[in-house]
Amino acid sequence: MNDTTPTAPVIRLAHLYPDQLNVYGDRGNIITLTQRCQWRGITLRVFPLDVGDAVDPDAYDLFFIGGGQDKEQGEVARDMRDVKAANVRAAIDAGTPLLAVCGGYQLLCHYYRDAEGEELPGIGLFDAWTIHKGKQVARCIGNVALSWEGATLVGFENHGGRTYLGERATPLGRVLAGHGNNSEDKTEGVIYKNAYGTYLHGSLLPKNPHLADRIIALALAHARGESAPAALTPLPDDLEWQAHNVMLRRLGLPTTDRPTPAALAR
Repeated sequence: MNDTTPTAPVIRLAHLYPDQLNVYGDRGNIITLTQRCQWRGITLRVFPLDVGDAVDPDAYDLFFIGGGQDKEQGEVARDMRDVKAANVRAAIDAGTPLLAVCGGYQLLCHYYRDAEGEELPGIGLFDAWTIHKGKQVARCIGNVALSWEGATLVGFENHGGRTYLGERATPLGRVLAGHGNNSEDKTEGVIYKNAYGTYLHGSLLPKNPHLADRIIALALAHARGESAPAALTPLPDDLEWQAHNVMLRRLGLPTTDRPTPAALAR
């Protein structure tokens, strides 16, 4: 007799530079994705890709890259340009989702100009660039809230560089409180196809389960060879949404309702 038991879905996540870019607790984003997948019977397999490791553009359903300090970013930037750039871009252009936080976000832009005026070339995935205006200029530090697709995102930012978006770039969200990309134009983060760049730590995903589910839905669709985000079973996110709204209240902003599954599937 044939076994007709359906195979549990598997999402393959490539974690870029887990040893070098691991400040501010951004591994919590992977923990959140893993747990939210597990609750739904989805297996999330994490594949670390360090300096020197090649990228197979067809081998993964999701990429993640976190933040680091300037001394780590030099080595990582060279490896990203020389070893990984072409295949990472190919994967993203083919629809593979990506989440890049802080230093990882900067490395995927055109360049990062440091406080001494030296430029560190990026890979140009995002039409954006970052300029550190000098150590005499205050860092962008504190809690932050954004408007995002009729809902809100919350997190914590700590960056000296100011990121500016080009004409071909779309911001992730609009700043309601905090600094965002540059403390000037009210933009935060960037979106290219299914790739998201942001300065939001916190970690980002535990207090924003709706964004976590958007990323899971995109990754699951990629694993299935589908173009539209996959439909996900709703989870009881009362505690997560309470934490989200506590942050909004601290910032003097009105609380928001949890987005519907239909809104997440757009």
